[in-house]
Amino acid sequence: IASVNLCSNTAGQILMSLVMEPPKQGDPSYALYSEERDAILSSLKRRAKMIVSCLNSLEGVSCNDAEGAMYAFPSITLPPKAVQAAEALGKKPDVFYCIELLKKTGVCVVAGSGFGQKEGTFHFRTTFLPSEEDFPTIVKGLTEFHEEFMKQYSS
Repeated sequence: IASVNLCSNTAGQILMSLVMEPPKQGDPSYALYSEERDAILSSLKRRAKMIVSCLNSLEGVSCNDAEGAMYAFPSITLPPKAVQAAEALGKKPDVFYCIELLKKTGVCVVAGSGFGQKEGTFHFRTTFLPSEEDFPTIVKGLTEFHEEFMKQYSS
């Protein structure tokens, strides 16, 4: 029973062997594989640019380009009133921001305080894995939430 928890199932093992040794040029499925791989990678690049561009357009948010991983990790400057509201609830300020974002939009991000960020700085991690079709809605929700949050907690 313990091995079920420690090992991937048979289908997962077969899939990983295909991932590790994809079709090669000359194989019957190579053209389709290349087309699908290139489409996926192009979409990921577009989504990465879309989320980083959105984040960098927000007041008090700064985000480097996403390179390598499928995450963006912006820094966020939170107004003192937001920091105080978080502390009054016994929450770290970036956790407070992330929970409010989730409650108001359904967009789930991970607070940077869970990653050992520098004291006095705030971050969150987000992914750009949702479907490209969903991204405009996600970006719009994030933007509207952030603008309202900043307005609510600005001095």
